[in-house]
Amino acid sequence: MIIPDLIAAASDRLTPTERRIAEAVLQDPTLLAFGNVSDLASRVGTSRPSIVRFATKLGFKGYADLQSAVRIGLSDEFSRPSQRIRQPVTGAEDPRQAVALASALAGVFDALSGPKLASLAGPIARAQQVWIVSGETSRAGAHALHSGLSMVRPGVHLCEEHSSGRELGGANSKDVAVVIDFARYRRHSIQTARSLAKLGVPIVAITDSPLSPLASLTEDRCEITVPAVGPFDSSVPAVAAAELIVSSVAGQLHDAAQTHIDQTESLWDQSGTFLE
Repeated sequence: MIIPDLIAAASDRLTPTERRIAEAVLQDPTLLAFGNVSDLASRVGTSRPSIVRFATKLGFKGYADLQSAVRIGLSDEFSRPSQRIRQPVTGAEDPRQAVALASALAGVFDALSGPKLASLAGPIARAQQVWIVSGETSRAGAHALHSGLSMVRPGVHLCEEHSSGRELGGANSKDVAVVIDFARYRRHSIQTARSLAKLGVPIVAITDSPLSPLASLTEDRCEITVPAVGPFDSSVPAVAAAELIVSSVAGQLHDAAQTHIDQTESLWDQSGTFLE
């Protein structure tokens, strides 16, 4: 039974204070999903014990059990743009979005700090060919990775869903596949990653959870948080991760990367790519 149903079933037994708590929760379920007892108590203007009593009146052992149930219920609902678009309209003025995005960016730097970043960049720097595979919501990160890597090394391919079977036909163990995908995981990206892993192609994964279907395919992975901004998942964390990886690959390739960039710049100059 979902939280609104539990509140409805207990409505006759709720005190005026508990009704205020219920109204706040129904208006914004994220208060329960992401806030602690003190946060909710402060929002409603009541005490911590009142919040705990509210949880037990709904049939839970305590606030932690109530919060866990709400998170499970929201995980699928809020992963769908069709549901997010029905939430109250928010924008840059909503401090929760700014905090969520700042926290996600900080998480990218934590996930890709020091040896972890070098270990993810290493297979990409050494590979003969680099195959980039992504889901729809992670596409911006894939484009950033493709653009940056193509500037510092040859043999970088961004695989399109409609042609990936043909493009990946020659992939082998001397290559690497960089797979970027987050919940809700795209069937194509996961199945492609599994197929490549069976062929012996090393996988570097940028994903969001140890429970991601990509996690079992490789130890060369990082897990980052992808918050919602409005109805859609933010592209910013994936792009930030891609840019950090490109920077590390460039550093590992060093002279070869410099030569490749110089050649690219020369071709741009000869073809008049940019306005003077």
